[in-house]
Amino acid sequence: MNLLKQINELNFALLQSFSTKHDRPWGTFFLNRQQPDYYDANHAYISTQPEHPEKVIDEVVSYYRSYSITPRFYLDHVDSLTKFIAQLKEKGFQYEELPQPIQLWNKEITALLIPEHVTVKKVDNSNYQDASWVECQIKEFGGKAVREKAFEIEFNDNRYTHFLLKVNGKPSSTACLFVHGNQGRVESVATVEEYRGQGLIGFVLQCIQKQAQTMQLDYLWVHPINEQVEKVYGRYGFSTIYTLQSGHAFMDGKA
Repeated sequence: MNLLKQINELNFALLQSFSTKHDRPWGTFFLNRQQPDYYDANHAYISTQPEHPEKVIDEVVSYYRSYSITPRFYLDHVDSLTKFIAQLKEKGFQYEELPQPIQLWNKEITALLIPEHVTVKKVDNSNYQDASWVECQIKEFGGKAVREKAFEIEFNDNRYTHFLLKVNGKPSSTACLFVHGNQGRVESVATVEEYRGQGLIGFVLQCIQKQAQTMQLDYLWVHPINEQVEKVYGRYGFSTIYTLQSGHAFMDGKA
C-alpha cells in the first residue's frame, strides 16, 4: 500500500468515527444528523471527475437538503476537477481552495523538559470537563456548538487518546492521538488564546510521540491547517511529505 492510500484509509477511518459513510459510484456521502453544523461530519467527498457532474450535484443537494443540512463538497486532486468546480459555481456553490500539507513524524521523540508549572496528562473522567472546555473555546473547531458533542463521542471511542496541558493548574491546551491499524494521526491541537505563542503545544506533542512509540505505530501523521502551523510541527520532528490540493464547496452558510 502506497503512502497516499494509507493517508486516505486513515482519513476515512477518522471521519467514520463521528459520521456515517455512504459510498456512491462518484464518491462518498458523510452524514451525522445529530450534528448538522459539523462540516467534517456532513459532506460529499469527490476526488475524480464524475461522469455526470450535474446529476451528482443535484443528488448531493437533494440529499443534504432532505436533512436540513447545508450541501457541501470536500474535493481532492482539484487540478483534475476544474470542469466539476466550474459547474459547482454555476449551481450557486461558493468555493475555496485549501492546499493541505501532510506531515510524517520521523520517530524521534522531541527532547523537551516540561517545567514545574506545566503538566500534561491523559484525559480521563477526572479532567474531562477541563479538556472539553479548552476545545469549546476554539472557534476554528466550531466552538461549543460543535466540539462539546464531538469531544464526548471521541472520548468514548478507544481509538482516541486525548491529552490536556495545564499551566499553573489552569486548562490551557489539548491534542489527541487517533489510531487506526498501524497508523496514528495527531488531531484537535488547541491552545486557548491567552496561552498561545508560548510553545506549549510541543509538550503535548512530546506526550503523543511517546504514546505512538509505546503503541509501536509505523506512521504518525499530522495535517496542519496552514503554512505557519506546518512550520511549528516541523520543529517537533514532522516533515512535509506531500501537499494535497484540496477544495471546499458549500451552497450556503459559512466556510
